[in-house]
Amino acid sequence: MSAKAKVLVVDDEDVVRRAYVRTLSSESCKVEEAWDGMEALLAMEKQSFDLVLLDQRMPGLDGMTVLRTIKEKWPESEVIMITGYPAIESAKEAVALGAYDYLAKPVGPDEVINAANAAVRHKKWALRGGPQESISLGRVAA
Repeated sequence: MSAKAKVLVVDDEDVVRRAYVRTLSSESCKVEEAWDGMEALLAMEKQSFDLVLLDQRMPGLDGMTVLRTIKEKWPESEVIMITGYPAIESAKEAVALGAYDYLAKPVGPDEVINAANAAVRHKKWALRGGPQESISLGRVAA
């Protein structure tokens, strides 16, 4: 059985968030969006997501706090941290908290697709011991 990947895009910048949503929607994903950390956590309470694209710096709850909460409450969701302020220390912290990947802005469409595909593949393999359900983003970008 194949299911569309469910993705939550969290970024306080409208242009960036909409670009990621448009890119992933074109890959046949079911994409939801949130503009800050609190809205993201409310969305997670309503439904599960295979993948969360998460901005590191946002008003209110920052990305690291949201990442920590996601991994505590919904450990099966993969998270890709995206930031306009990359630093080795924050990359290490994100990975230690359970982020699948850490990307520096600007992130182009192919990079978003490739990272998302890798994260969803990782989730699929991690769940292999359970029901044999395939999650797909559609085509794999070269």
